[in-house]
Amino acid sequence: MSDCPCGSLLPYEECCGVLHNGETAPTAEALMRSRFAAFALGRDDYLLASWHPSTRPAAHDLDPDVVWRRLQIVDTVAGGPDDAEGIVEFRASYRDADGAGLLHERSRFVRVDGRWAYLDGATTLTP
Repeated sequence: MSDCPCGSLLPYEECCGVLHNGETAPTAEALMRSRFAAFALGRDDYLLASWHPSTRPAAHDLDPDVVWRRLQIVDTVAGGPDDAEGIVEFRASYRDADGAGLLHERSRFVRVDGRWAYLDGATTLTP
């Protein structure tokens, strides 16, 4: 078993793997972590399924040349097990053909039929 890409230090199978296989994320942060792991593992299917229906793109194709390396949670506002909405601010390190970069986003999450969904986010990319 290898560590989960989300940085939790738990085995993938016990962390984001259970969410990728259909369990419900208990918090907005857990969904954010599972989405990062999906980026790192090339799981477009999960990314689309965890997107809010009103903002979900028709298709999403991950760039195979981008390697997602590290996730840092900067801040959370609400998004707990009993909340209807939440915010997760994070930094995600990556490497592509141009070198190392950093994506900084403040993401909004809401519940849809009892499940957390990614609504949108304000993003800054630093190449």
